[in-house]
Amino acid sequence: MTSVSIRTVHDVTALSAVADHFSDVWQTPRSTPPYPAEVLHSLVHAGGAVHAAYDGARLAGASVAVFGPPASKETYSLVAAADPGLGFEVKQAQRAWAVERGARIMRWTFDPLVGRNARFNLIKLGAVGTEYLVDFYGPMRDGVNDGDESDRLAVTWELTGPAPSYPDSSPRPDETPDRDCAPTTHLAPDGGPLACRDLDERHVWCRVPDDIVRIRAAEPALALAWRRAVREVLTKAFADGFTATGMSRDGWYTLTRREATS
Repeated sequence: MTSVSIRTVHDVTALSAVADHFSDVWQTPRSTPPYPAEVLHSLVHAGGAVHAAYDGARLAGASVAVFGPPASKETYSLVAAADPGLGFEVKQAQRAWAVERGARIMRWTFDPLVGRNARFNLIKLGAVGTEYLVDFYGPMRDGVNDGDESDRLAVTWELTGPAPSYPDSSPRPDETPDRDCAPTTHLAPDGGPLACRDLDERHVWCRVPDDIVRIRAAEPALALAWRRAVREVLTKAFADGFTATGMSRDGWYTLTRREATS
């Protein structure tokens, strides 16, 4: 990459370029972007922020955030998408913008079947999955989600806490030998283990497929089977008082009972 810069944008031309970027990421015609430029302009006018990341002169990422309810000291990230290697910088720009304005928490949602996003959110940023939302958006007709049910995992990111730091030589909180000893409770659509729970009821582990986007494009019925299988495990875990605290390199969520985190 050349010199990368990230800044908030306000003018119609820059916001139109962001709308086009989101169209390209979500594979929709630029004439029908998921976030039209006029909507982005209104959000900025209302006090929200559209951040744009530039690799030289090329737009390489963007994000949109708004404030939550009055006095909540929280922000909500509506969308973020960036080239590989830029996502962390875009989220840190959002964080700095929010903290400067008094926010202490940022929330957003993501597809729980996309393991790389889970790992980024839970491990790289240190957010915590706090709620499972069934078919959150209803039917979606973009090129990424079309034909699937739009379940989402809501995460909470403490903006003023210390940044996570896990040296390569130390165990990660999402990668523990305890998972290998825990009894399997559910089988996955591919016939392998889907979920296990330790005997003292402190942790649940749940596996997601290696590449749900590829599966959805090639075998939509299999993708939907994965969706509903993972939904069954995670909705029960959240109802039982667990939060999502990690995602391993081999695609396993770690869910930790809330009282076990104190």
